[in-house]
Amino acid sequence: MLRIGLILNPIAGLGGPAGLKGSDGEASRQALVKGFTPQAESRVVKVLTQLSSITQDFQIITCGTKMGADACRKAGVECLEVYAVAEETTAQDTEEAAQILIAYPVDILVFAGGDGTARNICHVAGDRCLVLGIPSGVKMHSGVFAVTPEAAADLLVMLCRHQLVGTMVSQVRDLDENELRAGHVKTRYYGEMLTPCEGRYLQHVKCGGVESEELVQADIAAFIAETMQPGQTYVLGSGSTIMAVKNELGIDGTLLGVDVVKDHQLIAKDVDEKQLYQLACESALVLFVTLIGGQGHVFGRGNQQLSARVITKIGQNNIRIIATKAKIKTLEGRPLIVDTGDETLDSQLSGFKTIITGYDDSVVYPMGNPEHCSRDEGIRS
Repeated sequence: MLRIGLILNPIAGLGGPAGLKGSDGEASRQALVKGFTPQAESRVVKVLTQLSSITQDFQIITCGTKMGADACRKAGVECLEVYAVAEETTAQDTEEAAQILIAYPVDILVFAGGDGTARNICHVAGDRCLVLGIPSGVKMHSGVFAVTPEAAADLLVMLCRHQLVGTMVSQVRDLDENELRAGHVKTRYYGEMLTPCEGRYLQHVKCGGVESEELVQADIAAFIAETMQPGQTYVLGSGSTIMAVKNELGIDGTLLGVDVVKDHQLIAKDVDEKQLYQLACESALVLFVTLIGGQGHVFGRGNQQLSARVITKIGQNNIRIIATKAKIKTLEGRPLIVDTGDETLDSQLSGFKTIITGYDDSVVYPMGNPEHCSRDEGIRS
């Protein structure tokens, strides 16, 4: 079930109909005095209504009253409220709510507002969480917004149905309202956030066959090798996709074993669990793993060297999953499986994960606690 964090800026869009070039600061008060009403809530209701009419495979975690809960009630969607809201909200409320929702955790943080709201979300989220904006403000120059509320709902439906949804890094930009009112259009860069986008299918993935699989693996391997940081120690798991990375680095790695590299050099070959744990205790590690084709196991099958204590020591934020889109499609929508032997860790690892699927290309796909996976779904040990 997709866990959607929802934040609604209750004054978003107020200044537009009032001709105030924005809703920041005093502009929102002026717009209210003139009798104009906010735009965000109706747009969120539209998204939630469309989403719930197609699928129920989601949970909304949101803020109280006008920052999310009211919109859920109007759309007839149940929600969990985790942030209380005062009568008058500020940018600080947006940032505090985002912090709480990301820590909950949610799989995607959806917000309704404009560039000012995007700036607040970016300040907290950065690239730590998948984010999607429902366009509701006056200024929307940032790349984090869906084209329309309907488009936002379509992307969420795709995620709920475990379809291949791509990800991209999108810029957050904003106009200076004071400069704009003076007739000067000046945008400023405030950061980047990870956003979902419609799945991108490469031709060589579609055509199938061994040769195309090798080409995609080569693309993934080249991307990983180029983005490896000097001085960082990397753990490379087992499997043919990871082996392509080892070949790209030119090291004498093992197909079915776990190897450790640093500065593109092999520093430990075919290591066992104790060696890995010792390394994890001594320095920060980044782990690359792949999935078993057809089954979907990421942990617990063929890589028991990556024990629960090793994974915990490495940390979830330092785990990178790589796979070809063709291999993911063989799962037919079933989630990836994690089976570390530690129920608490399995639960923590569950959720929607970013998977590297090509050169600077990735998708979002769910990874599930085996306790929640049904045999009727075709998942086998």
